[in-house]
Amino acid sequence: MWFKHLHLYRLHEAPQLDADTLEEALDAMAARPLSGSEPRRLGWSVPAGRAGTQRLHELQGQRLMTALRQERLLPTAVVREEVDERAADLETREGRKLRRQEKLAIKEQVVEELLPQAFIRSQKLDLWWDARHDLIGVNASSRKRAEEVLDLLRETLGSLKVTPLTSQTLPMRAMTTWLTDPASRPADLVLGDQVELKAKGDDGVLRARQVDLDSDEIQQLLASGRQASKLALEIEGRLSFVMHDDLAIKSLRFGDALIDEANASDDGDDALVRLETDFVLMAQALGESIERLIEWLGGEAGMQRDALSA
Repeated sequence: MWFKHLHLYRLHEAPQLDADTLEEALDAMAARPLSGSEPRRLGWSVPAGRAGTQRLHELQGQRLMTALRQERLLPTAVVREEVDERAADLETREGRKLRRQEKLAIKEQVVEELLPQAFIRSQKLDLWWDARHDLIGVNASSRKRAEEVLDLLRETLGSLKVTPLTSQTLPMRAMTTWLTDPASRPADLVLGDQVELKAKGDDGVLRARQVDLDSDEIQQLLASGRQASKLALEIEGRLSFVMHDDLAIKSLRFGDALIDEANASDDGDDALVRLETDFVLMAQALGESIERLIEWLGGEAGMQRDALSA
């Protein structure tokens, strides 16, 4: 159940809910099969799959929930072909060109007829809620999907005040500095072998994989004014990832020592125990690493201002 991606959010005025109350709220918004006319649906599923029945796992102040996103796949080309065929038949029968509104009406009819026959794609999206530190992380490949899960949680709880986690120093500025000045790199921070460099003033983007980021070629590109918008990093001994300029964490890989610790734990071949053991170890590693990363980025944005006004 190890996360692959992470979009981070700060929770404000966190609702005071015990596990039983939250479980009941999740049950009320549980995932259910799509009806024939529904193009998509999002609801709460069971993190452990068939091995469990709980929609919430809460251990040591860490909460795990899983949203199930279902979507009917109706290829645009199939719809267009059917619309064109019906429109052509109608134009031939009536001896005139159809207006745009008439074609749109045909398209709506085609979609309504074909939708119940479309294949359904299901996607599970995990949510980690650190109740001790009012932090939420969504395991989703895009921020759009992460926001959908937050919308579901907001609807489930009645209200939810969250903002994307931000730092005092912009990630792009910090990543560029770490690349150009080795002395600025924190002691436990190791550069990976992947980078995305953006040029100032235009949309030019250069992507490089499996490269020496301290090479002359990369340094020359930085000297020309390019800035790092994505950078592969490793927090020594804990995890590696690609950090984006919006502080999204992608391509997460956890350290061998942590995986070995998880594998060495005695779960008695119980899938539920295995899930919860992995989750607690992962949540602890993520929490510590995020705290360290934010510190390297000058602290969390807004925290200094809040401290001064307190």
